[in-house]
Amino acid sequence: MSTSGRIHWIRILIGGFLAEAAVIAIVIPFVKFSDQQAVTYAAALESLAMCFVFALWVGRKVESRFVLHGILVGVVATLLYVGLTWARPEPFGYLVAHGLKLLGGAAGGFVAGRRSLRIAP
Repeated sequence: MSTSGRIHWIRILIGGFLAEAAVIAIVIPFVKFSDQQAVTYAAALESLAMCFVFALWVGRKVESRFVLHGILVGVVATLLYVGLTWARPEPFGYLVAHGLKLLGGAAGGFVAGRRSLRIAP
């Protein structure tokens, strides 16, 4: 059986978890030293960046469907945050941050796919 089309769920789950953990770890100092608006901007930017980085990491071991894998990293990160907050209503900026997680993951998957084309013989 070919493994080229399979989805690497374990890597996706780990990547999504690490992306969300990194966002939380980086944004926590902003909560202590900044106002809510700065926290919202920091969370949005970090959501994009961390999902991009961890989608790249997931894409290192993926043979195909790079963008899908990246989007799924963003989905996992979003679901983790929603679970941690017990799905309470959020400010609009946080909803934007969730969208940026998906965008960052997709972009990371795209870049991983382009890298694999350069490496392939």
